[in-house]
Amino acid sequence: MAMYVLVHKQATSERQLRDVTAVHKMQNYARQHGLTEFISMQNFHNAVYREEEREMVPLLQDLGVGMIPWSPLARGFLTRDAKQESVRAQTDAFWKGSGMADAEPFLLDINAKYETEFSAIEGLRAEIACYQRVAEIAKKREISMAQVALAWSLAKPFVSAPIVGTTSLDKLKDLVEGVHVKLTEEEVKSIDELYRPRAVSGHK
Repeated sequence: MAMYVLVHKQATSERQLRDVTAVHKMQNYARQHGLTEFISMQNFHNAVYREEEREMVPLLQDLGVGMIPWSPLARGFLTRDAKQESVRAQTDAFWKGSGMADAEPFLLDINAKYETEFSAIEGLRAEIACYQRVAEIAKKREISMAQVALAWSLAKPFVSAPIVGTTSLDKLKDLVEGVHVKLTEEEVKSIDELYRPRAVSGHK
């Protein structure tokens, strides 16, 4: 009954569901007691942060639970020239509160938990390389980087539907077009191969 109440009152916090063991136990409890099961989960996931693929994604696939990734565009990092000022950079509290105008706040956040400066630098190199690869594919296809980043997310078999955010109608229309973009296996692999393991971020 507790599971039933949690699901229908939407009282289960993201932090509670971040533990793989907890998710497994709660889903099994629901099945054993004829209660409502989880059918989807929101996960922090994009081309430059894929730690959910280690344990959580395999578990969700095994349980038949869909994945709805949030921040598939990496807070705009994978959508534009890194030197280009954006509306989000001016209005998003996360970006404004970073205190480092010359660095990408998204990168600062996901690299913050590295124990050594060397590890952080290696992480940044991998993210920049991934950014450049997305830009290359976008230029070659004559489409936006946002469309490439979204198409990459949709190319993953475990992704049900990414959650996107936008600051204008034109950008929303651009993202809609991205739903119809199909990357080749080679293009997806060329982005994937640049990823480097990192400390878990996006939640506590």
